[in-house]
Amino acid sequence: MGFKVAIIILLFNCIWICDVHGQLGTKSRNYQAYSQKDYYFGISLGYNSSRQRVFHSRDFIGNPQIRIAEGVPGPGFNVHGIVNYKFGEYFDFRVLPGFTFATRYLQFNTNERTTIESIFVEFPFHIRYKSAPYKDKRAFVITGINYSYDVASKSETRQANQFIKISPYDFQFEVGFGMQFFLPYFIFSPELKFSRGITNTLLYNNRIVESSVLEKLNSQVITLSFHFEG
Repeated sequence: MGFKVAIIILLFNCIWICDVHGQLGTKSRNYQAYSQKDYYFGISLGYNSSRQRVFHSRDFIGNPQIRIAEGVPGPGFNVHGIVNYKFGEYFDFRVLPGFTFATRYLQFNTNERTTIESIFVEFPFHIRYKSAPYKDKRAFVITGINYSYDVASKSETRQANQFIKISPYDFQFEVGFGMQFFLPYFIFSPELKFSRGITNTLLYNNRIVESSVLEKLNSQVITLSFHFEG
């Protein structure tokens, strides 16, 4: 995790340095063209690392069959559209419908691992607060909720390979931060977002020992996205 954070920080610093070098001594000329728009559209591409947060049940304590039960993160990617509506100088309302491809693992004992491959149809709703522009750039923070449905949850292959069943429905609370760079033809915005599930996605089955040692499962996702808007 430390290595990933270092790469992300380095990426942000490189973008910042290159942009400052290219626009040193200039005003926010490109920003003025976009500031007149009340709404605009775009596309978002991203990489995600997701896992299930595991909460153990009472049956886990002293269980002779299951000594380890934990969520292991896996990679994925995102493709979303963007609809952005500006209200006031510093606030945006954003809807980003799209698809997320995710891989998660549940580890039981040392050698027992189940893979959960998902294709989520998602509808994130965000409020974004932006700083004042400076040399055609500005920082921002976001917060909001995300509703997702896993369209791969009914596949025969997935059902056959899983120890336990996961609900296809999920609601997540999301927070994040990023930068806007106002370029001549579009707005480029790298963004780092943290998502935490607020619903229990475990479909409990006490006839399956791997399910009986779990109390609940909550999704947890880190997403690095690159927005192209205009």
